[in-house]
Amino acid sequence: MITRFITSVRTSFNPFTRPGKTARSFLALLPPDARKSMKVDVQTLPRASQDPAALGLSFKDGKEMNLDLDKLKIKDIMDEVDRHSRLLGRKEELSSG
Repeated sequence: MITRFITSVRTSFNPFTRPGKTARSFLALLPPDARKSMKVDVQTLPRASQDPAALGLSFKDGKEMNLDLDKLKIKDIMDEVDRHSRLLGRKEELSSG
């Protein structure tokens, strides 16, 4: 997963539910030095919470992604992030070259 263009990650999830597993898997895919290059905000909800799991991403170009963890699996989220990151990579190559 290309994380170079992500500026912030916001997530809230109940770690005991299936959407919580998707959020935990996404956080595990972030590089170890992610907190140096991006703002990471994680809120864990209590076991009895009925609030939906949420994942929000901000990119360097200002695009905001709010992903529905009830409908998307980790592979789908990775595809969305990689698609936009490749687009930003192409724009960066064209502007510098």
